[in-house]
Amino acid sequence: MSVITRDVPVDTARVTKRRVQHDGKWWAFAVGKAIVGIVFILAALFPLAWMLIAGFKTKTEVLATPFQFFPEVWKWENYAQILGDPTFMLTMGWTLLGAVLFTLLALTVNSLAAYAFARLDFRFKRTIWVVVITTMFIPGMTILLTSFIVVTRLEMLDTLAVLVIPGAASAGMIFFIRQFYLSIPASLEEAAMLDGCGRFQIFLRLFLPLSKPPFVVMGITAFLAYWNSYVWPILTITSPDRYVVQQYLATFRSERATELGLLMAGSTLAAAPVIIIFLIFQRQIIGNIKMAGLK
Repeated sequence: MSVITRDVPVDTARVTKRRVQHDGKWWAFAVGKAIVGIVFILAALFPLAWMLIAGFKTKTEVLATPFQFFPEVWKWENYAQILGDPTFMLTMGWTLLGAVLFTLLALTVNSLAAYAFARLDFRFKRTIWVVVITTMFIPGMTILLTSFIVVTRLEMLDTLAVLVIPGAASAGMIFFIRQFYLSIPASLEEAAMLDGCGRFQIFLRLFLPLSKPPFVVMGITAFLAYWNSYVWPILTITSPDRYVVQQYLATFRSERATELGLLMAGSTLAAAPVIIIFLIFQRQIIGNIKMAGLK
């Protein structure tokens, strides 16, 4: 049986015109998207850039009118002076120590709680879980006074413990890590049990090594929460040698209000660790956020 075929004439001019229109629309969309992205990036980076450059200005140039972005004379002495201030360096080291301890404690406590809620069966589990989740909707300011009374009676005021311990347990962190643990196949846990591992060994040898994705996100969140804390430290810390960095900057501003260039230099150095951490872990943060969105 023979098949008869014939050539179908194609309007090449019309096809070419459609391709040109499609390519034109695609390029216009790409250019518009790039412009919007650049505008958002500049808007986000402008405050940081201004703070960095303001650290090189004199006392009067920071708030000079009309606005002047760059200084007339770059005053490098501001950064040298703030770096040479032993009180500032002590505050940075003290804050860094507290932030690291707080992050480690928060990850330990909340990951154990998340494992318990994800994998263990115990009485009143659902009820306790509801109570834990409910605390996410309670603003921290509403329990500030009661928390202060508790730490006062425990004689924790003016110590590193009062900054590290009270906020370590977090319902949001427990929820985030628990969701990740629920995605781990139960067959891995069953295989570990057949090998003679107990619950704690399973957590240490199986779940903990797999917890890098949520630990990166939650660890950075905990670090930033401690580093940027202000209200709780001013209530519980009174010794200047135990100030956190935000507390030090607020005191600096009130006592030396005219030295705004020096204040901007200190603020830039205080923000540097946070920026460095984000630059190091930005891929993990973005990847984990995408993963959480897909789940």
